[in-house]
Amino acid sequence: MTILVTGGAGFIGSNFILQWLINKNQRIVNLDKLTYAGNLENLSAIEGDPRYKFVRADIGDAEMVSDILRSENVKSVINFAAESHVDRSIASPEQFIQTNLVGTFNLLEASRTFFDELDGEAKSGFRFLHVSTDEIFGTLGPNDPPFDEETPIRPNSPYSATKAGSDHLVRSYFETYKLPALITNCSNNYGPRHFPEKLIPLIIHRALKGEQLPVYGDGKQIRDWLYVDDHCEAIRNVLEHGTPGQTYNIGGNNEITNLDVVNKICALLDDLSPREDRQSYVSQVSFVTDRPGHDRRYAINATKIRHELGWSPKETFESGLRKTVLWYLANSQWTENVTSGEYRQWIDRQYASERKAWQ
Repeated sequence: MTILVTGGAGFIGSNFILQWLINKNQRIVNLDKLTYAGNLENLSAIEGDPRYKFVRADIGDAEMVSDILRSENVKSVINFAAESHVDRSIASPEQFIQTNLVGTFNLLEASRTFFDELDGEAKSGFRFLHVSTDEIFGTLGPNDPPFDEETPIRPNSPYSATKAGSDHLVRSYFETYKLPALITNCSNNYGPRHFPEKLIPLIIHRALKGEQLPVYGDGKQIRDWLYVDDHCEAIRNVLEHGTPGQTYNIGGNNEITNLDVVNKICALLDDLSPREDRQSYVSQVSFVTDRPGHDRRYAINATKIRHELGWSPKETFESGLRKTVLWYLANSQWTENVTSGEYRQWIDRQYASERKAWQ
């Protein structure tokens, strides 16, 4: 039987597929629309692998999804497909509504119809796993406890609002239609193959090009960082051992300010790829006007998944960040291939104004 992965050409999805085929001898169909952040180069290592098949399609195409579910005898659906960049959702929220809400609805409808046609072992073993984010919970104060699975949902951006809505849809399909669905809410991911609009790959890429390193506001926003391989292992664990109808928070136990993240990247680059003038990359940092509705702090309480499923992250932030920087240094052509066209225009628009020098 086959696993259907949606959004598998993106950052987390592609890392999941590569890890899955190393650990499992089960076939994967990857359905991806290939928007700007979808990159088949992420999966070049498995081209020709008979266990892997790519289909270019939108999760909103319920007819296509239904055809795949039936023709491929799908055992489980793992939904990574999403518009995920907060800044883009602020500038243009409509696509986030279409993909994250309408797309998830159509994927659920196709999966529900397919599930209703199954019987016996195929029916009892079917799973729908929806990959979501900690941003649905909103922001934390400096002394607030981390988000757990019972934290009220209070999204503060169009992105997080659409992800919260999709979580509600998935939960409702379990409660109403008994679709055996699971939800995971993860903290900020980082690692190889991350499209360079997010903080860590953006800073690495711009530092090496000698460009300014943009930091929003005072840089003291706190995030809980999770290495992507740890996240993928957790998702496999939830898929295989999680209880349908349940939500599992996945975090890295690494609360760090954005400015500290940038400084750590600069220190690693100073050591691994020093500037010709021997100055620190820190000299390239520049503060930019904070974005609207910028959440101040995220933190995940991952006690439930640790106690119930035995998962905990293997990487510290220091070990994971070093692996990440080394990957980007060794794969500069990958970065060059994806940082053109639409991406370059977006970066130029986003960071072209209201800078002030490093103080």
